Amino acid sequence: MAGKVKLLMSWDIPPDQEARTLEFMANELAPAIQELGITPTEAWYTVYGDKPQILVGGVTDDLATMHEILGSQGWSDLLDRLGELVSNYEQKLVRARGRLQL
Repeated sequence: MAGKVKLLMSWDIPPDQEARTLEFMANELAPAIQELGITPTEAWYTVYGDKPQILVGGVTDDLATMHEILGSQGWSDLLDRLGELVSNYEQKLVRARGRLQL
């Protein structure tokens, strides 16, 4: 995959974890993603429908950089903390485009 690469992450928030999870996303997840080297591009909250409740995207300049970040201890620690709050976590890598990607 040449060029910018986007990481798409999605998950659901259990009803009893909503306030705690949204606080974590704003105060820890977003800054940590940036610190690791991923530039956030979007965050979506699904109100209706049969899709994951949360979709978050971020890009790096290339696939090698993304793989380095996703293989780091910092990323692993971040996912562990997120995993304590959410369910149905999924992630995938796609070629970055200038519009919403699923």
